[in-house]
Amino acid sequence: MHSQGLNIVGVSLDKDANKWKEAISKDKLTWAQVSNLKFWDEPIAAQYGVQEIPSTFILDASGKIVARNLRGADLRAKIIELLAK
Repeated sequence: MHSQGLNIVGVSLDKDANKWKEAISKDKLTWAQVSNLKFWDEPIAAQYGVQEIPSTFILDASGKIVARNLRGADLRAKIIELLAK
């Protein structure tokens, strides 16, 4: 759905750069990945109030959180709904 405007950014709470990069490769993650390697002190996680892993946030084009922690069919449906707007 990237061609329709969906962008995914993974924020890792890892502490070890090598293990983090190995996991990206092993899991064949093709979207942007970021980490400050600060575990729970990750500034992005703090900014969004992440308290569990995994956590998902859907942001609109202005950066406003429009949904959080959706999984499976609910996540897909919300993305489709938002991309249709």
